[in-house]
Amino acid sequence: MRKRIKSVLCLMLLYLQPVLSSHAQTLTVAWREKPPHQYLENGREKGILLELTKRVFADSKLTTRFVEEPARRIWQNFSKGTQNYCSFGWYKIPEREAIAHFSDSLYKDPPHMLLVSNLLLNKVQAHRNLQSLLADASLSLAIVDGVSYGVELDQLFLHSKNKIIRSSAAPMIMARMVNANRASMMLIDREDWHYLSGKEEQLSELTQIDIDGIPAGLDRYIICSKDVAPAVMTKINASLAKITASNKLR
Repeated sequence: MRKRIKSVLCLMLLYLQPVLSSHAQTLTVAWREKPPHQYLENGREKGILLELTKRVFADSKLTTRFVEEPARRIWQNFSKGTQNYCSFGWYKIPEREAIAHFSDSLYKDPPHMLLVSNLLLNKVQAHRNLQSLLADASLSLAIVDGVSYGVELDQLFLHSKNKIIRSSAAPMIMARMVNANRASMMLIDREDWHYLSGKEEQLSELTQIDIDGIPAGLDRYIICSKDVAPAVMTKINASLAKITASNKLR
């Protein structure tokens, strides 16, 4: 009987070991610079999504270390199976779901908006909707490389007749490109633009346009590598639900 109990206990420990070790491991939480969602200011980590995510992990009682990394490196790390690795603020698309666990919704974006060079404003405004605009081969569109704008926009970009200018530069740099007429236009998160235009006066020369055909804003998520135990994702979701409910009551 004693041997049987010992065998059962050993089997239980073997079964629980992956879950226990996942809880004990430090999770690396990588984030790309994207003000006002997440950014560094005078060496301090700031931003609405960065602060929200820190609250979620703190409430979950999970051990973490937050690191700032470029978007391409973050997705390379997920692709190569880096363990105990998380990030946040990303859209959900099938290619990503294949290599990472997704939390419940962390945040919902407003729709993107269009930033247009004043030199080409009349030409852009001559188009009745986004589909017509993207079919104009005389215009160029600046796109942040290595990120997704959501499935619908990503597909539209693939079939666009515009000259596509892909750059890994931050939105601020890309807005300067449009302002300098090195690109006709760009799509940008509305909150990014409100932040950036207040930081750099010359960007106020750009025109913002809401054009028919821009999809509704998408949800952003916390994501973790596939080795992270489902129990850990459950803890993250429970803390996320609690903090979201608390925010709504304020």
